[in-house]
Amino acid sequence: MAISDPTPPTLLPSLHYLPRMTTPTASPPNAALGLVRAHVTDGIGHLEFHHPKGNALPASLLKQLAEAVTELGHDDNARVVVMRSQGAGPFCAGASFDELTAISNVEEGQEFFSGFARVILAMIRAPKFIVTRVHGKAAGGALGLIAASDYSMAVNAASAKLSELAVGIGPFVVGPVIEHKIGLAAFSAMAVDADWRDAQWCERHGLYSRVYNDAAEMDASINALVTTLAASNPDAMAHLKKVFWSGTEHWDALLENRAAMSGTMVLSDFTRNAIAKFKAK
Repeated sequence: MAISDPTPPTLLPSLHYLPRMTTPTASPPNAALGLVRAHVTDGIGHLEFHHPKGNALPASLLKQLAEAVTELGHDDNARVVVMRSQGAGPFCAGASFDELTAISNVEEGQEFFSGFARVILAMIRAPKFIVTRVHGKAAGGALGLIAASDYSMAVNAASAKLSELAVGIGPFVVGPVIEHKIGLAAFSAMAVDADWRDAQWCERHGLYSRVYNDAAEMDASINALVTTLAASNPDAMAHLKKVFWSGTEHWDALLENRAAMSGTMVLSDFTRNAIAKFKAK
């Protein structure tokens, strides 16, 4: 899935991500490799990512996302964070198939899937609310990012699916955070029936907090919400966040084990053949 329009919808301008939110880089990043950008304005941290292949997430972007979330979480100037992806196509196509097919051993496989684990852990442990803007379809690992958000807003066109079983794996790493957000029954349904769920289904089951007719309506609501949150008591929000994610304290070990499970499974002939067929569609 290619993004039809590489220009991000208007919300606020963004800078290329640098530690401690200092100054923009002198030269733009290599667009072919994707990018992560972050900056803080008026108490609001803005975090966006982009990859030319449907906003997929290779290991390099996962690493940058985890670092950026952690950095914004410890930046006293940011009292709330908005996460988004660029373009007018999919919100995120999930794991990079190119990197999945390049994995040659268990260690590489575990390290790749650990990238999703690190982003999820960074999101749920950041002492700030993370509001995620879902402007298009979301598949596979993308649902882990959405579920790890504290609040998510989506458009009617933002269908979602857990595609892992269809490519011979399973939503092992993202499973705990999705189950935590929408419950075991809804998670099981998505995992077993790896087909698209519309945005209304996602809202009914809690994956999306609110659904809007179009991006303009969604962006107006996002701006209103995060402006209010930026003026709210940061201690109260930090304590609420701990309440939201109570019971996840053991997830470092859990997600590490799940990453090993996925890393082993991706090497099987069945999975490699399934991914090759999926890429050929």
